[in-house]
Amino acid sequence: MCMGDVNLPPSSQKILALLEDGGPMTHKELVKLSNLAPRTVRYALKKLKDNGMIVEKFNFRDARQILYEYTDSWMVKTA
Repeated sequence: MCMGDVNLPPSSQKILALLEDGGPMTHKELVKLSNLAPRTVRYALKKLKDNGMIVEKFNFRDARQILYEYTDSWMVKTA
């Protein structure tokens, strides 16, 4: 994970690493794995989404929850 010019808070870095290593996850799963507060995870996800580092996907297992997935397309923009 090379973030180049992107300046992310530690919580966003932690969430990004979890998504990069573990594949798509829900908010609830990220809260559990990161040991961060739900509000902190929401903020981290917003920062990552705003920077194009993650995408939201429809969760076919549970339509009430969104899946968050790491995307490496952001690296092309910062290179």
